[in-house]
Amino acid sequence: MRYGFWLPVFGGWLRNLDDENMATSWDYTRSLCQRAEQLGYDLTLIAELNLNDIKGVEAPSLDAWSTAAALAAVTSTLELMVAVRPTFHNPALLAKQAANIDQISGGRLTLNVVSSWWRDEATKYGIPFDEHDQRYARTAEWIDVVDGCWREQGFTHKGNLYDVQENILSPKPMAGRRFTGTPAAPPTPNGRPTLYAGGESETAKNLIAAKCDAYLMHGDPPEIVEKKIADMRQRREALGLPPMTYGVAGYAIVRDSDEEATAEVRRITDVNASARGYENYQQWITGSKLEQKVSLEDYSVSNRGLRSGFVGTPEAVSERLEEFAAVGVDLVLLQSSPQAEEMERFSAQVIKPT
Repeated sequence: MRYGFWLPVFGGWLRNLDDENMATSWDYTRSLCQRAEQLGYDLTLIAELNLNDIKGVEAPSLDAWSTAAALAAVTSTLELMVAVRPTFHNPALLAKQAANIDQISGGRLTLNVVSSWWRDEATKYGIPFDEHDQRYARTAEWIDVVDGCWREQGFTHKGNLYDVQENILSPKPMAGRRFTGTPAAPPTPNGRPTLYAGGESETAKNLIAAKCDAYLMHGDPPEIVEKKIADMRQRREALGLPPMTYGVAGYAIVRDSDEEATAEVRRITDVNASARGYENYQQWITGSKLEQKVSLEDYSVSNRGLRSGFVGTPEAVSERLEEFAAVGVDLVLLQSSPQAEEMERFSAQVIKPT
């Protein structure tokens, strides 16, 4: 199992608390990532939103790409998974930018391709907003262009949305990934940066199976995740493509007793419907096609993190991780609050780095 954590670019993960003692700052993110390497973490996911959907749109949020470039220069082992939304990025320019950051990091950059869901954010930044299926049509063509620019010099593409003529991109990304942990999937095509993606609609799953290297899932119990992995494996095999990596999101609460863990769950799920960010949450629900109904409790932390069940004693959480590994999960993407302190605890009691 590889251990990843969400970088707190929004100043935290709880919608019912204004201050989680996580500064939305470069100093905090830099120190967190440098310490994470010492603690045995393999990966950080750097979310990309220009507005803060956790603490409210007026609250600060860090830019994903400039943060990733800076982290590439001050870390040495962490995989830097940067979320990227095709709607917001010209694919050939993004391919150039990503290749340069990958060179800075020594082959540690990977992409989490996200088909945008937040209409208000797009309009506030002057970006046209595509409806659901059109977003995925854009993503499919966008990936083709990015991959083509990485793969060959003089790449040409003429499609419905993008027209690239004899692209020259140098330097290319590093040949192969170089980050901690045992790679859970075969090498990517031409050693390109790994393409992760998540989605629960048929459109999303078909696209991910065909064009990406790894499938990321919201939090759910192992028995549900097992069915999702089986479904994606079948889609992948039908296309004659190699196995994928599978990751699941989770919110971690490790305590010395079940009573302490339960008390912490109560604290973080005491959500008032008028909390900042609630309106954005409603837009996400209506703008996404999810397989399950999301409750207000799920809303208290993002990505259905509590459903994964990483809550309890160190022994209980370790057993839960083993259940996920048994159904095919290679990577967990963890949130916690306050992040620095909880990551120390999780490392010492669950990861137990040597």
